[in-house]
Amino acid sequence: MKKFLMASVLLVAACGHMAADEAAPGAKADAKEVWYPSRYGAEDRIGAMNLLSPEKTAEAAKLITTGKTYALGQVTGRKTPAYGPRSFSMTILQLSDGSGTPLGENKAVGNDDLVNTYIGIGSQIDGLGHMGIDHRYYNGVRVADFVTTAGLTQFGTHDLPPMATRGVLLDMTKQFGNPVPAGTAFNKAEIDAAMAAAGVTITQGDVVLFHTGTMKANEGSADLPPTEPGPGVEGAQYLADLGAVAVGADTWALEVIPFEKEARPFDVHLTLLAKNGVYILENMVTHELAEDGVTEFFFTLGTPRLEGAVQAIINPVAIR
Repeated sequence: MKKFLMASVLLVAACGHMAADEAAPGAKADAKEVWYPSRYGAEDRIGAMNLLSPEKTAEAAKLITTGKTYALGQVTGRKTPAYGPRSFSMTILQLSDGSGTPLGENKAVGNDDLVNTYIGIGSQIDGLGHMGIDHRYYNGVRVADFVTTAGLTQFGTHDLPPMATRGVLLDMTKQFGNPVPAGTAFNKAEIDAAMAAAGVTITQGDVVLFHTGTMKANEGSADLPPTEPGPGVEGAQYLADLGAVAVGADTWALEVIPFEKEARPFDVHLTLLAKNGVYILENMVTHELAEDGVTEFFFTLGTPRLEGAVQAIINPVAIR
C-alpha cells in the first residue's frame, strides 16, 4: 500500500506539470534512451493500429466456429469502482413523460439522459494521449502541441480505426493460482509459458488479454484493489516486439502493482503507449472466456467517436 500511494503521488505530481514548458528531447530519466521517432514514421499518430489490415481481419474471422459472443466490457455506473478522483453521474430527463404532456394525438412520450463522467471509468481503452514521458507522448509529440482543455487535437480516440482482429487470452491463473497474487509480474518467461499452455503464439496485429481472476475476486467491491498482478516492463516490451496492437487484463491498471521499481510509476503504461504506440485495455471481463477454455477468438471494437477524448469507455466483443 505504501508503494502504491507513493506512486500515485508521483503520478499526480507529474500530471500537475502537464502545461509546463517542454524539456529538450529525451527525458532526464531516459537520457540515454531513444524512443522516438516511431517505427511507423515520425508523422504517425496511430501507433500499433498500423498492424491492422483487411487480411488480418479475414484470417481472424476464420476463428468464428460457434458464433458464441462474449461481452468484454463491464457495466459502468455510479457504483463502479474508479481511480480517484474519477466519478460518474447520470440524470434521466423526462422530456414528455412523468408529469409532462404527451405529444400529439398519438400521445408520444419519452426520456433522455445526461451523463457527467470521467471517461476513464470501467472498461476502457487508453489512447496514445493518455500518458507520456517528461511532457512528450508517442512519437515524441510535445504536450503543448496537442493538449487543450477542449480536447486533444492529436491522438483523440475518435480517430482510432475499427478493430476487427485476432484476440488471444492468456490465462495466468493456470501458472499462479486463482486469483493471481497481487504484485505478480508477467515478463517474457511467464508470457512464453502461458502461450505454451494455451497452445497459441502471439502474432502481428493481435490483441492480447490476460486473465488473472482479479475482477471476479473483487466482484461487488466498492473500491479498486490497491495492488494487482500484471505485465512488467520486460513483458510489455516483449508483447510490443511480437506485434500486439493492444494489451489488456481484468485489472484496473493492466500493469503489475506494486511497480517493479518504486521510483518508476506506471512504467508499463509508458513502455506500451509512449514508446511503442500499443494501446491498453483495462477492466476487461475475461472470466467467461477462461471458464470456456477459449484461448483465441475474433476480437472486435468500434471505439466511441467522442472528439478529442483521451480514453474511451468500451465494450469489446469476443466471438468464437
